[in-house]
Amino acid sequence: MKGTDKQNAVLEPEIAPPVPLGSYPPSDVTFLLKDLSSVALELGTAEREKAIQSGVSYSEMLPVEYQPTEQYIGLFRETLQESAAKVALAVAVVSERIVAQRGTEGTVLVSLARAGTPVGVLIRRYIAEAYGAELPHYSVSIIRGKGLDMNAIRYILQQHGTDANLQFVDGWTGKGAITRVLKESCIAFYNRYGVRLSDDLAVLADPGHCSGTFGTREDYLIPSACLNSTVSGLLSRTVQRNDLTGPEDFHGAKFYKEWLEHDYSNVFIDAITPYFASVRETAVAAAGEMGASPPEISWRGMQDIITLQEHFGIDNINLIKPGVGETTRVLLRRVPWKIIVDTKDNPNLRHILLLAEERNVPVEEYPGLAYSCCGIIKPLKGGETE
Repeated sequence: MKGTDKQNAVLEPEIAPPVPLGSYPPSDVTFLLKDLSSVALELGTAEREKAIQSGVSYSEMLPVEYQPTEQYIGLFRETLQESAAKVALAVAVVSERIVAQRGTEGTVLVSLARAGTPVGVLIRRYIAEAYGAELPHYSVSIIRGKGLDMNAIRYILQQHGTDANLQFVDGWTGKGAITRVLKESCIAFYNRYGVRLSDDLAVLADPGHCSGTFGTREDYLIPSACLNSTVSGLLSRTVQRNDLTGPEDFHGAKFYKEWLEHDYSNVFIDAITPYFASVRETAVAAAGEMGASPPEISWRGMQDIITLQEHFGIDNINLIKPGVGETTRVLLRRVPWKIIVDTKDNPNLRHILLLAEERNVPVEEYPGLAYSCCGIIKPLKGGETE
């Protein structure tokens, strides 16, 4: 098949437009996801853990969403207030790097649902304020073991042309698994459609040292990691199951409309954006230094994970979830075995310690890691995990 024929396959057949989803203003983001709100997909934590570790893809079911206590919501609000300027600076730095590397003409932000969505919204808002450019922003699904939603990417290219400059966005890096999946997916997309995508993944925080486009490498609490759907536009994790998503469909997700009164998605965005103007000068300088001396992509975090794996005698490396964001997820929707922290005095870990106490999960100190903390999932007999 010739390259031009492949590129025609991107454009035809035309992908049907998405249905409106999520609690963000439509100008902030378009979710390229099939609405599965009416489908019962949630499993209890223990049942889901057993399924995942027996080989069922995590994308074929959903966790029961954690309903935060009043104390936990109080901690979220307090953390948000304390860290808003710090998060704004990281958003500004990564945004300036994106503009320096790509410009604004023809650039399309493509966030990875769902942790990438609030970050994509913030980057879009910053670039609009600083440069007067209203970049298109879509949120798409990527699934370990299945890859990027090819139909979502085709839809974006149908809307903006095959020469559109796609910038992928996520919240943070852990072991770098999604970074690898994205690279593999971009190669697969080129082989299938003859369109070369940039596999650069812009993140707010890169404690794993596996991205070249980031706002910070400090492993601190990004407040959006505290909550699940209620800080990500009320969307569930993404789902891909052949009986629910057909060959021309987007990957799916549930829209939890019933939680609108408990939604903090726009609260989070509105707490960060007022700081953009005051951090811009510092961000421009920091981004300029990165441009002059590009940061090394050392995958240091992965080396630390291997050290932990050997120390604790863990067969499956996927049972170790590094970083504040991933450790939060372990405590909210998995069966944790123990939590490893650099020090219990780390102020970034107050919500981790609170959740561990709520779930009676032991916390151990292990200083000297690239990460502030790691969550270790309890191994069940039989093997694979998310």
